[in-house]
Amino acid sequence: MNSQQTSYTNSGVDIDLGNQASKILYEAAKQTWENTKGKFGEVIVPFDDFSGLRAIRVGNLPTDIVASLGFDGVGTKIEIAERVGKHDTIAFDLFAMVCDDAVVRGGVPVLLGSVLDVNSLSQKNNGIEIIEQLALGYVDAAKEAGVAVINGELAELGSRVAGFGKFNYTWSSGILWFAKESKLFTGKEIDVGDKLIALQENGFRSNGLSLVRKIFSNRYGYDWHEITLNGKTLGEHVLTPSKIYSKIIAELRGGIFDEPKVKISGVAHITGGGIPEKLGRMLKPSGLGALIDEPFSPPEIIQRCQEVGDISNEEAYRAWNMGNGMLIATPESEKVLQLLSEKNVEAKICGEITGEKNISIRSKQTFLNLPL
Repeated sequence: MNSQQTSYTNSGVDIDLGNQASKILYEAAKQTWENTKGKFGEVIVPFDDFSGLRAIRVGNLPTDIVASLGFDGVGTKIEIAERVGKHDTIAFDLFAMVCDDAVVRGGVPVLLGSVLDVNSLSQKNNGIEIIEQLALGYVDAAKEAGVAVINGELAELGSRVAGFGKFNYTWSSGILWFAKESKLFTGKEIDVGDKLIALQENGFRSNGLSLVRKIFSNRYGYDWHEITLNGKTLGEHVLTPSKIYSKIIAELRGGIFDEPKVKISGVAHITGGGIPEKLGRMLKPSGLGALIDEPFSPPEIIQRCQEVGDISNEEAYRAWNMGNGMLIATPESEKVLQLLSEKNVEAKICGEITGEKNISIRSKQTFLNLPL
């Protein structure tokens, strides 16, 4: 073919590279099927091929078992991976956003599927090498969440996908979760006096990154990610992968079929909107409030961002998790803490449920009183 002739490849889509990338993700997905082997959600593969059929059996389930779907994506944290040149942790952010949202409803995440849109897999931008990094993270994050990856779609979209550097992508996912209907959280299980337990988070998770990028670029310029802070670059600090809490929360609640190990009355996943929005959402059905007087301190990178951007405590708590990735409401706080400690999860009592219709947070010796 004449080099000047129009082809799919020189229009920006390389079918051979696309198939190679899909096979990389498929081989990674196959490794995740071990996470549900012998359990509810075990993957059945009648035809072993990256475009073949995968399914789970759901027949003969008890009539009180329900299922639902959740969807989310990594958002602009991908630009941080592009800046740092490290892509093997982004899957933790992808899985955390959907799996941790499932347990907020009382569900147990089982199967995950994703959609990966890239600009081009051209060898010039190291596309395949980066796909291999994403696949490594895929396997590790799925094990951490205890889920199987059922499929992964990939498409080359050219200039419709942009970012920092030569290789750019967006990544979103959907989760299928199951629950016993009597275990669903309605919000009305919460009582005054229930303790709030915070699960520590060491980074931004996958929220508030547009504000982070704006603050640091305004202060340090376009290459802000190269500025160092205590031996690591700002980019490396911001890229800190999200912790995935869903597996341990599901275990505490007995999974789908077993009796709970401890009583939990509510769970809040602290993502966009921070504690005020996400805890407020948990409290809304009950009409109750909360006093948080011993939260985890924000990690160093969040503190630096807040200082550099001159962000008020109130604004910071609405934008970021401030070191508290998940909150658990429970009347059995000591037992919850013991079980979390056995799983090496950093957690502590940070407050309690009150009859006041607001959320009060003690931050840096001052109280934020946030109406619901």
